[in-house]
Order: sequence, then structure tokens, then C-alpha cells
Amino acid sequence: MGKKYKIIFSILLLLAITWLGLLFIDGSKWVVLNPKGIIALKEYRLMVFCTWMMLIVVVPVLIITLVFAWRYRADNTKAKYNPEEDQNHVAEVIWWGIPFVIITILGIVTWKSCLELDPFKPLESEKKPLKIQVVALQWKWLFIYPEQKIATVNFVQFPEQTPVNFEISADAPMNSFWIPQLGGQIYAMPGMVAKLHLMADEAGDYWGSSANLSGKGFAGMRFAAKSCSAEDFNSWVDSVKQQSRALDYAEIAEPSAYVPPAYYKLSQENLFEQIVMKYMVPQRSEEK
Repeated sequence: MGKKYKIIFSILLLLAITWLGLLFIDGSKWVVLNPKGIIALKEYRLMVFCTWMMLIVVVPVLIITLVFAWRYRADNTKAKYNPEEDQNHVAEVIWWGIPFVIITILGIVTWKSCLELDPFKPLESEKKPLKIQVVALQWKWLFIYPEQKIATVNFVQFPEQTPVNFEISADAPMNSFWIPQLGGQIYAMPGMVAKLHLMADEAGDYWGSSANLSGKGFAGMRFAAKSCSAEDFNSWVDSVKQQSRALDYAEIAEPSAYVPPAYYKLSQENLFEQIVMKYMVPQRSEEK
């Protein structure tokens, strides 16, 4: 390796290390690293723990790679060549044993976390959960509040420190519902109902999006997610009921992209169930 390429390689390596360091130090600029809910916080801690565990192997390997590349370079005639080192059992125990232990620890931690962070598992709280039904459309999100009798497009609001029980489906190509600062994504599929339980620790404005490619309007499938006090939430619900027109689902379901937030009164009973079941009717008729 020529001197020129050594300098370039060293600079790129330094920039990469610096960038990774800043990424973890200033996590506030990266929504995934700035959790605002109990689920997101647990996922963040799991991610950081797994990263540090993997670095126990990755960092020494990178350092040793650079050391060996320098020590055994072509113009270093002082480096001793020992072909019998492949029989060094101590070295083999180290480079196989340490990764084995780390992988075992990661496997146990990940297994326990998968059970604890099951998206279908309700959150424990003294407050009554808020039920919100989510439908992925082309290319927008429909939020139905069955108990409040309202609906919104590309905007969802909920009280802080209150469990939110999302029921998620789709009336369009398969998609994925995601609010990064509150928790992980979960798929939205036609004819199926997925569940996601989240809770915001504090009032704030967050953003959500589609995490699954779904066609030409995918980039515009973003929505605003707002956490507020219980009083503000009730006031918002009342204002939507008083100032909004009735939801026309046939109109809303038409494909459209980059749709601004909209608010509606919900006049149709069991709309979410009807959207889900319309994909089941052909199967039932075939069975008969």
C-alpha cells in the first residue's frame, strides 16, 4: 500500500470513528436515539447494549487487522514468519470462546426482550387505554377513534402518560406503521389486524411514517403524532366533532399522495371492522 493510500485510508477511518462517536453522544438529533416513550426507551437500551457487546469483538479485530497489515507489510523484513501459529490452542480458545460467550449473552437478552416488548402485549397503567384504529391507504394514514366518534388523516393525537392501543390494518398494499420516538414499527396488511401498544412519557410533537415501500407515494406517507394533556385531548376531540364534516370513506380511500392533515366526524359504525372483513368475504363464499 502506497503512502498516499495509507493517508487516505487513515483519514476515512478517523472520520468514520468520529461520526459514530457523535451519533451516540448527540442522540437528540436522531429520533431513534431520542426515545420519548417507555417502549422506545427499552428498545433504545437494548440496541445500545447489543452494539457495545458486538464492539467487544469488532474493535479488537479492526485494531489487529491494522497492526498485522502494518507489521507484515512487504517492505518490513524484520517481521518474523511463523507458520506453526495455526496450532496455537490458546489463541483459538480466545477467538472462538469470546465470540461464543457474547453471542450467547446476546441471544438470551434478545429472547427476553422479544417477550417483554411484544407489540401485542398491553401496557400496565392505572389510566384507561385509548383505542385508535389505523388503516394504511394509498398513500396516507387514516386514524379512527371509535369511542370518540372521530377520524383523522395523517394526524394522530393522544394524551401523555396514557397507554394507546393501536389496531392496525390496511386497505391498500402492505405497509408498516412507525412512530420512531415511541416504539418500533409493525406491519399493516389487508384482511389482518396487528396490534401495537405505545405510551408517550411527555407532551410533544413527534412524527410517524411508513417504514415499508408501497409505491410512488411512499415518500409522502408521513403523519404528525401529538401527545398532550388529557384536558387538551378532550378539547381537541370536541373541536373536531363541532367543526368537521362527516367522513366519506369512499372518498378518503381514493389514492392520493402528500395529503395534509384532515379531521372528520365518524358517522359510520364499525368502519374498521368492515374494512378488515371485506377481504374475508370472498373466502367465505368460496367455502360455501
